[in-house]
Amino acid sequence: MAMHPMNPVDAAWYHMDGPANPAIVTAVAITRRPLDVDRVRRDVQKRLLRFDRFRQRVVQPSALTTPMWEDVPDFDLDAHLVHVALSASGGEAALRSLVAGLASLPLDHRRPLWQAHVIDNVQGGSAFVMRYHHCIGDGTAMMTVAAKLFDMPRHPVRPRARPAASAQPSVIDTAMLLAGEAGAVLSDLAKWPDPASPFKGEFGTRKSVAWSLPVPIDTVKAIGAPTGAKVNDVLVAALSGALRSYLRRRGAEPDDTTLRAMVPIDLRTTASAGELGNAFGLVILDLPVSATTPAARLARTKAGMDALKASAEAPAMQRLLDLFGRGPKALEDIACDIFGSKASLVLTNVKGPGERILLAGAPVDRLMFCVPHPGQQIGLGASIMSYHGMATLTIVADAGLVPDPQVITQAFNREVAAMGRKSQRPRRTIDLGPGATP
Repeated sequence: MAMHPMNPVDAAWYHMDGPANPAIVTAVAITRRPLDVDRVRRDVQKRLLRFDRFRQRVVQPSALTTPMWEDVPDFDLDAHLVHVALSASGGEAALRSLVAGLASLPLDHRRPLWQAHVIDNVQGGSAFVMRYHHCIGDGTAMMTVAAKLFDMPRHPVRPRARPAASAQPSVIDTAMLLAGEAGAVLSDLAKWPDPASPFKGEFGTRKSVAWSLPVPIDTVKAIGAPTGAKVNDVLVAALSGALRSYLRRRGAEPDDTTLRAMVPIDLRTTASAGELGNAFGLVILDLPVSATTPAARLARTKAGMDALKASAEAPAMQRLLDLFGRGPKALEDIACDIFGSKASLVLTNVKGPGERILLAGAPVDRLMFCVPHPGQQIGLGASIMSYHGMATLTIVADAGLVPDPQVITQAFNREVAAMGRKSQRPRRTIDLGPGATP
């Protein structure tokens, strides 16, 4: 059987897998009419399996060797594609419960690291839930997969990419480049650990999941326009307001605390556009939960995001992942504990198709995903997916720490609505008298 070395950054994500926090992404597509499971199966066979990674398993002969991709000659699609149905009266709550149950389960490492469920009786339609290990790819990479599995618009929006790098750096080159970016790494190490909160504590294996109502992107743009804030700035500020509300509900005092998020920054080059794998760096963002007004939270979010985009933190963290992926898992576990202590959640934003797409001929109403929060320090993942002019926040968390994630998603919708109302208020004018100029 043919074997292929795993990219070091992908290996780093493979090593992050743990019994309490598996490094698995759970994506959800909800269709407006029932899916034909036989057609879904044909499309998966023809479209998804054209990618080698979905026909390969991961093998690692010893703890000191690099993981390898191994072709599976007796690949069995029926072991990966499951057909189930909700009870007729289940509704969205039943779907959330099923997704939470799936998100709690590890994948079978004897097989390729993915699984898909076709779920019937979902509010008159169906749901397609796909789980895949993060070592297969990041959010941008999976948009490449989606472009093949789904029927996409004729001219899909392609993710922006940086100019191509000259070559894949060696371990020595990576270490030297990292040394030049040491200031960014040391700055993160110098941060005090995030304090105790409902998002930190002993982890179990059960997950809780919830998602928001869709938010119109045009509304988000209108909120950010007066201050030049981008869509992502507004959505992160709204999430910060929701988390502030949740902290207070749980008896924590957000005015005098920090709440940091690990945020991926896409570093994919033009040469790697369209490839699977992981090509991003992680940065640590201070969420403005101590700010008492939506305007203050938006201003602080924009300033924080602007500073991180201009810093060397993202490429430095990517090089760290490259180094850790070349070494033993035990070393990476120590690093994950150190850096993970600095944050309380993982926060990511993925731009999906701007137009409606089809799955096996059925129009897709909603696209969402649950981002993993691997390690033993971070108990919550928050992901924002934009699709067909709408954005949806999904929360996945340790069920023992956050048993009620719908409280966060509901607060997120209220926060966006409040910010939208404020942005629509006419500005006050002051009469300075005849001949006066403002």
